[in-house]
This record gives sequence, structure tokens and C-alpha cells, in this order.
Amino acid sequence: MVIHHVPDLIPKLFKHYTWHKDRSKKKIYLTFDDGPVPEVTEFVLEQLDRFGMKATFFVVGDNVRKSPSLAKQIVANGHGIGNHTYHHLNGYKTPTDIYIHDVFCCQKVLNDELGLESRLFRPPYGRITKNQFKALSPEFEVVMWDVLSGDYDPNQSCQKCLEKTIKYSQNGSIVVFHDQIKTKSVLKEILVDYLRYIKDSGFETDLL
Repeated sequence: MVIHHVPDLIPKLFKHYTWHKDRSKKKIYLTFDDGPVPEVTEFVLEQLDRFGMKATFFVVGDNVRKSPSLAKQIVANGHGIGNHTYHHLNGYKTPTDIYIHDVFCCQKVLNDELGLESRLFRPPYGRITKNQFKALSPEFEVVMWDVLSGDYDPNQSCQKCLEKTIKYSQNGSIVVFHDQIKTKSVLKEILVDYLRYIKDSGFETDLL
């Protein structure tokens, strides 16, 4: 089951994470997790360029290593980069020292391949322990979301994915999609329609 919208109580309880941006500004913050992945990330970049929109890509370090030219294309196209660990680790299942090491392995590949050090971090699956956060917070803004597309869920139709993502998008929303192999077919079905919706609704997109 996909929880498409984070209940308002959660950001109030966990104020140290970033769940959304300024609600008074008509902006949407598009994010794409898990890439870069050939064909999928390329499709996303093409559509963002087509609509003149910007997004932040939370990249997996090992995928940057495998596809450095694609990672460079993200940056060249004016999009943002965030750290999503090197091996896409689940924080709840990973000892803190191993988790932190993996995050900084991702930082190293971003520095080596792209010449940058992102200060944005999103924990895979949104799962991070208190000790992991404490270790990372001096160096990173930990970014969550308030709208989850659920594009990765095989039990959800493309239409429902699109409808729910549209329904919960509002001023300042941080919206999550995934540029990975298992979401390729869904993205090709819904991304253009979603981008058209936010454009027609008068939203701007911006980097985190």
C-alpha cells in the first residue's frame, strides 16, 4: 500500500527533516530517486527539458559510477543532485557506521565524477535512525517528501498513480518519482501528463 501523502502530523513530529517548502509560493519541487539509469533518466531529462522544468535527482553512488556521463548530463541540464547512499541502503537494517561510510562513499563519487559535494541527502525508503541522522545532520539537509507517486508499486495502476500525485500536489510540495528500471513503463505513461498538469495549473518548479 502506498501512502501518497504524508499526514500533516508527521512533519510536526519530525521537524528536523525537510518535508516540504514554503506553502505560500506556487512551486513544486520535483525529485527523482535511484538513478542515474540509462534510458530511464534520459527519458526524464528529455521531458523536463521539453517543459522547461527543473528537478533534483537523488542519485545512488554506484549508479553514478556506472553511468558517469549520464550523471554529468543531469548537472549540465541545470538540475540538482542529492546523495542517496552508494548502495541504496535501508537505514533500519544497516549499522550506523556502515551506513555513514556508504553515504560518504557516494559523496566521494559525486566529487570525483562531477566535481561537486551535495549537501542534500535522502535516505532510501525514507528510513533513517536517530543515530544516523545525528551523524549526518552537521553535513546534510535530510530531505523527505510530502507527495509520493508510488510509481514503483506494481499493484497500483498508472492512472491511480497519476491521479493521487495530482490530488496531493500543492504549494511547496516535494514530489517523489524514481528513475529506475522498474518504474520505466510507469514514467512513460504518466510523467508527461503530470508535468503538463503542474504547468497548466500555474506551478513553477525549482531546485531544493
